[in-house]
Amino acid sequence: MNPKPLIRRRDVPGGDHGLPPDLHPVLRDVLLARGVRDADDLDLALSRLAMPDTLRGLDAAIGILADAIREDRRILVVGDFDADGATGTALAVSALRALGAKHVDFRVPNRFEFGYGLTPGLVETLADDPPDVLVTVDSGICCNAGVAAATSLGIQVIVTDHHLPGQALPPAAAIVNPNQPGDEFPSKYLAGVGVVFYLVSVLKTHLGGSGWFTGKRREPGMGQFLDLVALGTVADVVPLDRNNRVLVNHGLRRIRAGAARPGILALLRAGKRDYRHVTAADMGFAVAPRLNAAGRLEDMAVGIRCLLTDDVEEARELAATLDELNTQRKALQAGMQESAGAQVEKVIESLGNELPFSLCLYDPEWHQGIVGLVASKVKEATHRPVVAFAPEQDGSDQLKGSARSVKGLHIRDVLAHVDAMHPGLMGAYGGHAMAAGLSLATANLDHFRDALEASTRHFLGDEPPQAERVTDGELPGTDLSLDFARELHALGPWGQRYPEPVFEGAFEVVDQRVVGGAHLKMVLRPLDGHEMIDAIAFGKLPEDLGGARSARFLYRLDINHFRGVESAQLVIEHIVCAL
Repeated sequence: MNPKPLIRRRDVPGGDHGLPPDLHPVLRDVLLARGVRDADDLDLALSRLAMPDTLRGLDAAIGILADAIREDRRILVVGDFDADGATGTALAVSALRALGAKHVDFRVPNRFEFGYGLTPGLVETLADDPPDVLVTVDSGICCNAGVAAATSLGIQVIVTDHHLPGQALPPAAAIVNPNQPGDEFPSKYLAGVGVVFYLVSVLKTHLGGSGWFTGKRREPGMGQFLDLVALGTVADVVPLDRNNRVLVNHGLRRIRAGAARPGILALLRAGKRDYRHVTAADMGFAVAPRLNAAGRLEDMAVGIRCLLTDDVEEARELAATLDELNTQRKALQAGMQESAGAQVEKVIESLGNELPFSLCLYDPEWHQGIVGLVASKVKEATHRPVVAFAPEQDGSDQLKGSARSVKGLHIRDVLAHVDAMHPGLMGAYGGHAMAAGLSLATANLDHFRDALEASTRHFLGDEPPQAERVTDGELPGTDLSLDFARELHALGPWGQRYPEPVFEGAFEVVDQRVVGGAHLKMVLRPLDGHEMIDAIAFGKLPEDLGGARSARFLYRLDINHFRGVESAQLVIEHIVCAL
């Protein structure tokens, strides 16, 4: 089922650049290939953050919040049920309280009861005792009906979001979103938590300038919230432009110093990660899934409480709850992926051992909160855009779908084309280039499957998507060292659109064994005859090498920390071929 990928070396632009002349040639090419052409771009000091003065709507939002704090008005933060929404909600609540707000609470919509964002149904639950001010986090820019409903109750609504707006903006008292029309803020890739960080930071400056912090009222430092910003930014997989790298870098530094909030340290511990050596990848693969599990299976409120608490024991208890939810999520996902794999095999068999251009999957037993993960895994295995559906509720004739796409195919545009060609076929839909969501009547599933395939072919033409792996070339054996691994690490944090370097090379397999029941631990020697180095291939077994004594690999050069000792290690990303 897994198509053989095309191995391509990353392009390195030529021309003049301002990188240090003594920089290692490999590091220079790594940076140039990622658009970094000047030594100044490597400066990740907090002073290099983009200034907030061009962030549209900020003044109006600050005025409302400052008045609410001074007048002891009630503020409600309404977040989203993913890690970005949870971190942004925790940041907003914590910061507003630190700035002197006495009446701050939060709500997060249950995805199974209200769906995404500030919906009229959620607003209806506030009607008997509405707050004075409502702040959305990581949502709201497309929640026009919900904002209108809240406004009709006399609530001043401040929308903070980073998603693309629809044709009309919601009727909010203030909108802070770098992607709204007319906004000139230079960093368009802020996560929802990043938008909130800018909001509360400028609010602190405004209050300080008005003499608010006097006597017993102490002025808080905004750096204490950067651990939340780092987690939410990495978890939401937004592009790591220089501005986001500054935020993530300082959040990670705070965590490594042991100065993070107890909830994040507890989640790292639950994920068996050492906070002293935490990386962006640890936040994305160990912390974020545990936090997201609450929103996928139950209620993200437990995750937000974990991030809010100052009590170490409570944080550990809540992190343990999240860890258990994540274990449940893994079990559900494993069963769903097995079912999805069987469906894909049937499709391939029916087409004479060929894959269609798109895949549309459904099982009445699937869980709505997990279908996005299943779609992502199937997309990775087949290199096809995938839409996976689950029932909206038990016994419902409506489906909730989650779409994941491949490079070069904008999945929201595909859904828009389906909608244009087949009006009324889908219910609501939305999203961006690589991921989207939609609703659909069960009776329309077969019709949608055909329409999805036709629209995918409309955009791709006669050529199906080609699986591809991009590398940064080969490393000489002399560079497979701890010193060079440290130099690479120092150029991070790595992430979306600033990917960690992947190299390629041929190695003799000196030794191999299985660890953890599912991972291949090896000792490799470069075929150019240099020293041996440890390597690990997660999710691989000896049979994946086919008994070969030598093989060509794609790998990352990593630093392994074991019992206080650091060593260089290769993390195998792909076994290209046996030699």
